[in-house]
Formats: sequence, C-alpha cells, structure tokens
Amino acid sequence: MRVYKNRYRDHWISPYTIIDRLFWWTAWSRCSRWSLTESLEDEQRERSRWVERPAWAETWSDLLMPISRAIQWVLDLVHPRIDYVRIDTWDTWNMDSTLASIALPMLRQLQATKHGAPLVADEDVPEPLRSTAAPPRENEYDVDGNHFARWDWVMGEMIFAFEHLTDDSWQDQFRSGVIDHVSVPVDRDGNEVPREEARWFALRDGPNHTYQCDYAAIREIDQRMDRGFLLLGKYFRALWD
Repeated sequence: MRVYKNRYRDHWISPYTIIDRLFWWTAWSRCSRWSLTESLEDEQRERSRWVERPAWAETWSDLLMPISRAIQWVLDLVHPRIDYVRIDTWDTWNMDSTLASIALPMLRQLQATKHGAPLVADEDVPEPLRSTAAPPRENEYDVDGNHFARWDWVMGEMIFAFEHLTDDSWQDQFRSGVIDHVSVPVDRDGNEVPREEARWFALRDGPNHTYQCDYAAIREIDQRMDRGFLLLGKYFRALWD
C-alpha cells in the first residue's frame, strides 16, 4: 500500500478580502473590524462596532471576481491536491486488519481534537446518556445536556473495537493454565477401547491439563466490538472535525 495525501488547500481569495486589504485603514475593512472587536467580551458590543462596506464595494467585488478565479486556477495548478492511493494484493488478504491499523490512530486524533458532535440517537447509547435523562433545556433550540457525552461514548466504542481488532493477544487475559491433550482410542460411541481394536481416536485431557478459559467474557468483548463496528457504519459520515 502507498498513500500520499497532503493537507487541505483552499486557494480561493475572495474579492472582498482583496478590497479589505487594499483599504485596510478604513473602519469597514475586515482588518479594522478585527482590531476594533478584538477586546470585546460579548456579541452585542461587537455588533455595535460593526461597520458595513460601502455600496461601491459590491461593484468592485464583481469586477474582481475574474481575478480571484484566475489566482485560484494558477495556485491550483502550481500546488495541486495530492491524493494518491495504491493498493497491493496483500493489503486485502486481511483487509479488516489493514483498515484497522489506519482507522485507529485517526479515531484517536479525532477524539482528541474534535470541535463538535453530531446527533446521536438515544437507542445507540446507555440510558444515563440519553436525552431523556438530561436536565431540561433552557431553550428549544439548545442541545440537551448529554449531547456531547453521547458522541464521546460512541467514539469510545469505535476506538475500543479497533484497539482489540489490532491486538492479537487481547484474549490472553481470559486464559490460564497449560493445554495437555492425549489421543485416546475409542469405539463408535466414544467409549475407550484397547488401542489394537481402535478405529477412531478422540482427544482427551491429559494428566497435566490445567487450561481454563472464560468464554463468556470473550463473547462479551466480541459483542462489544461488533457494536463498535456497527456504530462506525451508522455514524461514518459524522467523522469530521
């Protein structure tokens, strides 16, 4: 596998940005608005200092539009988006493991740097995190108190699933002892018989067999992993920052 991607590049320079830069000293330029509102503490005071652009700025904006598009075209040509992916045959031998090794660090970074949360259905999270368990909202347009907690929980389940998929040894914690099996001659019904009369053999625990395994705990982890992958599919389009 070979993957080459660069950061997102936005080469668009708005005509309004050009006008604001050319007339940076005016009260209506974006540069001046930034300096005027930099120390304001509330939105109302910021709006009170807002100065609209003059009417002629709209005309200039239309005239400068071809120039902005030409600049964008040149910059896109000089610095194009790098988006190259090559898949080798061995990448799909265990495609789930290949994808997991890429998805896991991306999910961890997204969880650490995300700036928002999508709508997560109540039925996908435990009852304490549902909207019905959140305190009443002050306004109808507000999100409930568990809105962000639900997304944190969903992302945690996704990461849990991929962590275990990329760890071949996670089942070891539920196993102990030594496996000691011996081959025993048996008849059709499974009863032990003399070896010279045997037509079938069965594996039985030997004298040193001490192996124990908590299969119920392993099944519980497997089911949680499946839930994490189902949540990944359901909220795949919500994986944004």
